[in-house]
Amino acid sequence: MQIWLRILNVLQRETVRTACLAVLLSVLMLPLLRTVGLRVFSMATESYVSGTHSAAFVTCPNEQVAKDLARGIVEKKLAACVNIVPKITSVYEWQGKIEEDSEVLLMIKTRSSKVSALADYVRSVHPYEVAEVISLPIAEGNPPYLKWLSDTVPE
Repeated sequence: MQIWLRILNVLQRETVRTACLAVLLSVLMLPLLRTVGLRVFSMATESYVSGTHSAAFVTCPNEQVAKDLARGIVEKKLAACVNIVPKITSVYEWQGKIEEDSEVLLMIKTRSSKVSALADYVRSVHPYEVAEVISLPIAEGNPPYLKWLSDTVPE
């Protein structure tokens, strides 16, 4: 009889440990499960999860550099689309002096998950010592356009 009581006591402790472990794993997995769940829901309902995509901005010294950079970005599937905005004027401080230059702006539409790879690519080919690469998450947009963006730029 005492052996059965000891076995029961051990099983109860193991059950409590197992339950605690299950709760701990659930809490730790919650962010991942939430992200996966939102993506699955988004795909199933064709709704958009805010911040899935980003608009990134890069300035270039001239139109030829801008075109070459834009083509490379799209060819490497780092973005679905790059708009080239000519003839902007940039006023900035560089090495202690106020500078003013004519530049060309790239407006790049991509997945937020690709911004880091995009920045790496721009730094590797851009002629500036410090290339501008900034991005803003896209909160909302035209659903068919955002779907096209997702289809064009793989995860």
